[in-house]
Amino acid sequence: MAYWLFKTEPDDFSINDLKNSPKQTTMWEGVRNYQARNFIRDNIKQGDLVMLYHSSCKHVGVVGIATVTRNAYPDPSQFDLSHAYYDAKATKVKPRWFVVDVTYKKHLTKLVSLRAIKANDTVSDIALKKSGRLSIMPVTESDWREILKMAEN
Repeated sequence: MAYWLFKTEPDDFSINDLKNSPKQTTMWEGVRNYQARNFIRDNIKQGDLVMLYHSSCKHVGVVGIATVTRNAYPDPSQFDLSHAYYDAKATKVKPRWFVVDVTYKKHLTKLVSLRAIKANDTVSDIALKKSGRLSIMPVTESDWREILKMAEN
């Protein structure tokens, strides 16, 4: 099992939207960054745990936990001419973009802010501290435990 952080803008899709989805599950679509795509396609597996992180909002930070419940498969939106994520260069034989399904697990007791993560020297390997632009990033087990501990204090 591996640990991940997935960013989402709550005005588009929040942890509450995930919780209220049918079977509390959704396809994690719309990733259009090659490094994040490669994580989805090559590394993220069913059973992995995900920290959901709200970004581009008033209260930025980790808000909850989800589980990956389906391995990577081609993002269907890349083939849909009417969809915002349509990609003319993608084909069914050679898809460019991939998704995984995630299922809601829980809200954190309290939000763990980006400021708090950056201020905590025990959280040492997370890419959020260096570059906040990546929408999907791995989280070490020690960073995972420390961020969860921060949510409880």
